[in-house]
Amino acid sequence: MPSTQLAIIGAGPGGYTAAFRAADLGLTVTLIDENPSLGGTCLNRGCIPSKALLHAAMVIREAADAKAMGLEFAAPSLDVDKLRAWKDGIVTRLTTGLAQLAKARNVTLIRGRAKFLNPKQLEIRNPDGTMQLLATDKVIIATGARPAALPFLPPSPLVWDSTTALSLPCVPASLLIIGGGYIGLELGTVYAALGSKVTVVEALPSLLSSADKDLADIVTRRLRRTFSKILCGTRVNAAEECAEGIRVTFQDDKGQTSQETFANILSCVGRVPDTTGLGLETTSIVVTDKGTIDVDAQRRTREHDIFAIGDITAGPMLAHKASSEAKVAADAAADYGTSFEPKAIPCVVFTDPELAWCGVTEQEARAKGLDITVSKFPWGASGRAMTLGRADGMTKVIADTRTGRILGVGIAGIHAGELIAQGALAIETGMKAQDLELTIQPHPTLSETLMETAEGLFSHPIHIIKEKS
Repeated sequence: MPSTQLAIIGAGPGGYTAAFRAADLGLTVTLIDENPSLGGTCLNRGCIPSKALLHAAMVIREAADAKAMGLEFAAPSLDVDKLRAWKDGIVTRLTTGLAQLAKARNVTLIRGRAKFLNPKQLEIRNPDGTMQLLATDKVIIATGARPAALPFLPPSPLVWDSTTALSLPCVPASLLIIGGGYIGLELGTVYAALGSKVTVVEALPSLLSSADKDLADIVTRRLRRTFSKILCGTRVNAAEECAEGIRVTFQDDKGQTSQETFANILSCVGRVPDTTGLGLETTSIVVTDKGTIDVDAQRRTREHDIFAIGDITAGPMLAHKASSEAKVAADAAADYGTSFEPKAIPCVVFTDPELAWCGVTEQEARAKGLDITVSKFPWGASGRAMTLGRADGMTKVIADTRTGRILGVGIAGIHAGELIAQGALAIETGMKAQDLELTIQPHPTLSETLMETAEGLFSHPIHIIKEKS
């Protein structure tokens, strides 16, 4: 029976990062995944292809918005096959690069589905149905998550999940997106730009409820112009295929029902940890009632030599969280002292405008009874935002009233995903708001809004008049 010092189940951002880190630390590493290419959902069917399509959507929107500057372009001519090939080409180049990095590090790759026979032995089902056994000293589980399913949706090619939508099978005349979270809104942004009439239905009273409402409202206002309809406080009770497409029954928060027919439905109601068929019952690993694997600060499970990282552990389901946990788990597997204790994990919604935040939100801070001071800077006072034709933004800083330490940062606006890293750095390093105020930002840039927001905490912002409390 072949053996390895460290087996890693799952080759997404967490899995391959752990493999490369462990190999660099001198361990013999075997990386196991069902897919023919590395990168997992994020690279193959998630983060990267969605951002490629979102960039195409942005080009379409910017061309249309340029009319206000006196620049008019002809309506874009869409070649779906060419757009799909461009998107797929990016994925191929990145996955090919990962394979080369794995080879250079002597990481053994096995394609198949692994499950535990016991804590030190894995059974791997190969794509052809054959089995092989692998003995291992230690294991890192990085199997990620899968889309949550709605039982009332019919099994129809007209009903998509995010994977199908990102394969760009067509641009439907009308598209219903069930779920007003970041995945649904990002994909809705893409399909609306490509020409679909997009309707979003969300059971909660507002979109993007994890973020502060004042920031989410900025995004929602523009999305109401982008989408055909946004139905908050509304549920889908039933859906059936008909001659015209999919007929859907809605029920609003007052109990009133209505029906509408769509060419396609995209279900985006969240993701669930993927621990199915792993044979965890043959180990001492504890799975919580939320389906996540219980781990300590080293990402170690109740089974001492087995670790878990990424979406199968508690916390936000984000690729950068998984890759950060991966380094900790790999270090721990190599017997280095380490722990996963981030003060801020940034979240980004790549809609138009983007929404990003890190640390505590204002609503979280208020709920916890923290003594905070909040400063907001509207982008209508930003010269750079105005030159971009995008003054529809806001930067927000939340600080501890007593110490001045920055506890949270939120940004709604174009390029918010690039700007939020400065906020994450400030929180992670324990910066005080005055440190951010005194950090000289280049002019004219959107990053100046962080400096000016910090100035607002001291009641003397330069480019706005702060209301007296």
